[in-house]
Amino acid sequence: MAAAASPTTTTASTPRATFTHLSATRLSPHPLFLRLHSTHHLSSISPTRRLSLTATSPRFTISATLSSKPTILVSEKLGDAGLDLLKLHANVDCSYNLSPEELITKISLCDALIVRSGTKVTREVFESSGGRLKVVGRAGVGIDNVDLAAATEHGCLVVNAPTANTVAAAEHGIALLASMARNVAQADASVKNGEWKRSKYVGVSLVGKTLAVLGFGKVGSEVARRAKGLGMHVIAHDPYAPADRARAIGVELVSFDEALSTADFVSLHMPLTPATSKILNDETFAKMKKGVRVVNVARGGVIDEEALVRALDAGVVAQAALDVFTEEPPAKDSKLVQHERVTVTPHLGASTIEAQEGVAIEIAEAVVGALKGELAATAVNAPMVPAEVLSELKPFVVLAEKLGRLAVQLVAGGSGVKTIKATYASARAPDDLDTRLLRAMIIKGLIEPISSTFVNLVNADFSAKQRGLRITEERIVLDGSPESPLDSIQVQIANVESKFASAISDSGEITLEGRVKDGIPHLTMVGSFDVDVSLEGSIILCRQVDQPGMIGRVGSILGEENVNVSFMSVGRIAPRKQAIMAIGVDDLPSNESLKRIGEISAVEEFVFLKL
Repeated sequence: MAAAASPTTTTASTPRATFTHLSATRLSPHPLFLRLHSTHHLSSISPTRRLSLTATSPRFTISATLSSKPTILVSEKLGDAGLDLLKLHANVDCSYNLSPEELITKISLCDALIVRSGTKVTREVFESSGGRLKVVGRAGVGIDNVDLAAATEHGCLVVNAPTANTVAAAEHGIALLASMARNVAQADASVKNGEWKRSKYVGVSLVGKTLAVLGFGKVGSEVARRAKGLGMHVIAHDPYAPADRARAIGVELVSFDEALSTADFVSLHMPLTPATSKILNDETFAKMKKGVRVVNVARGGVIDEEALVRALDAGVVAQAALDVFTEEPPAKDSKLVQHERVTVTPHLGASTIEAQEGVAIEIAEAVVGALKGELAATAVNAPMVPAEVLSELKPFVVLAEKLGRLAVQLVAGGSGVKTIKATYASARAPDDLDTRLLRAMIIKGLIEPISSTFVNLVNADFSAKQRGLRITEERIVLDGSPESPLDSIQVQIANVESKFASAISDSGEITLEGRVKDGIPHLTMVGSFDVDVSLEGSIILCRQVDQPGMIGRVGSILGEENVNVSFMSVGRIAPRKQAIMAIGVDDLPSNESLKRIGEISAVEEFVFLKL
């Protein structure tokens, strides 16, 4: 391995610098956003080693000034305020309820498309646009109906409107909380049925009760503010929530298990990601107080609906109030919907007049700005990267994201992630390697597993700033050949507790380091332990007493369940002392198998990490 010279640190605010980046008050121009000269089509540009950007303000030109007004197709109903704004800058075609074939026919005449959730913007739509479609705007948060990969391939920016419905969703959460506690929906139906059963619908008070807010983002924090006003004691769990922001509104950040075990009411405000899918299940319901009440105005898939029915029937969950479901609309004979102690609404979180107008204005501003070449903070797909640059950095981009994903999964406790350091070891001169793409991918790995935000070159720094993350970068200049852009990437998270104590380095941070070997990302250091495991599939980390037979015992447990081991590496302090075993697995081990590994007497701690 090449010898290291002294590290260099520079600031990321200068055009050529890539290190010590602190979130700025506005986004700086990014060199991978190109100035393209075209009237209706994105022009082709020959890839070069370094790209330049002409900008006198934070504006990114996707196309030059159009010779005439652009055409914007609105395929689903949009608020009048948004339409009025669009009409000031473009020719607006409001064509609702288009069939897929009709949309494909129309799209070649449009520069931008605005949709809600009902229009599927498929690869065929982008291919049929002939390169003219520059922007797709989603009037709302979710973009499951837009093919992001196809959009990026065709040079089309995708933007959404994630903030305008915050208050509406929070108010609906509080409405469900109160109506559930006082049996409003059930009592209303009873009276309308000619009954007068006052004793049947005795409720519970909110004053003095503990509300656990799971997901302390925009909506979660607004729910907390309102619940405090109702006299509730509010706790929250969110690994990214800054403790000072929580304290400012009188909210205590706690661990996930503490939130479950102490709450009288649980309100969900987390995105649906692989990490949060069915996060409330038989196991987590069993950890809750008997008689807990659950509210969900987030995403239906975060609750295992069959497990919730079982918890209701067993009396573990006294009541539930749901605005969202795994499948929408839910089946008419759904046991959950028909349950007498469940209050339901048809996904009304954003359904206020004010929110609908706000979403319309927010998406209109984003689309118009993008057509003018301005960088939208709500962009959700990455800009095109020249093939030469992408080819060289591709394995390191994958490595950077996976190190971020692993690091955030190691964080425990309620203190929140705030300080991250990325260190790049390279033999190249500082001017020959721009690490901003790598920084963006580290941020992507840190944020996406527990967020609905799609992080990329466009919005990485903005997304980090929103969550109060302080990202610093350091370059270690190595002696040797600069043929490879990087020798290693190290990611550290400071001032947090770790689920796996051995991931804490001697300097006190969660520390992971990786390298690319034969084009494959490898994890090469955990804490102060050297390991070598391919970052494919998922990983089990075990701290153990170094003794014969350990690899065989763990391998046998996994083999009994037909879990394929792709890689195994042991890093140790000295023979017969402590060691770290890193195991790469292609399949998902069962909880029972993981429990058996943890019960091996020589295993002092272990953790399972998903990639």
